[in-house]
Amino acid sequence: MFTGADLACWRGERLVFAGLSFALGPGEALLLTGPNGSGKSSLLRLMTGLLAPAAGTLLWDGVAIARDPAAHRARLHFIGHQDAVKPILTVGETIAFWGGLRGGSNAEAALARFGLDRLAETPCRLLSAGQRKRLSLARLLASLAPLWLLDEPTTGLDDASVGALEAAMAAHRADGGIVVAATHIPLALAGAQRLSLADYAASGAEAALWAAEA
Repeated sequence: MFTGADLACWRGERLVFAGLSFALGPGEALLLTGPNGSGKSSLLRLMTGLLAPAAGTLLWDGVAIARDPAAHRARLHFIGHQDAVKPILTVGETIAFWGGLRGGSNAEAALARFGLDRLAETPCRLLSAGQRKRLSLARLLASLAPLWLLDEPTTGLDDASVGALEAAMAAHRADGGIVVAATHIPLALAGAQRLSLADYAASGAEAALWAAEA
């Protein structure tokens, strides 16, 4: 189980959200929605452990993720706005590197799923923005991690690539994996929970109270 209870996030001088909770078990998915600035990316960063919550707790199987940050990082994939693709490497070298980090599965299958198998010898500096995004997503299949945290994963993808991503998420969930995705467009995630960050926006009074207590 991956759970969060009464989470609050403070960024800069702004209380982004407060009182937010979720609970996800094996095979479950959570879609994060809300306007820009509502805290979707901030919540994902809390879930990764890159940010500490201003209040509340994040637990994996009942244990606070802050107790062992390295163990938590080892159990997740975080795909953010940056593609983390090195221009000097080839597509094949990139996926082999990611796969080797955690005793990866099948790098060739990961590339094939996202239509990159014919580009294995191509230097990443020659890839289009959409190809770089697909390569970034291919790491999800190149190495094993039960928790996928995805920030706007469909940006730059065509319809076929969105379908490939949805199929990958469905297969991951069928194997007991957990998916959390922030998105502006509909994603085909059967039975997914939905959480609108707009519902947890902090009021001016709440923000003033937090500032006073800080």
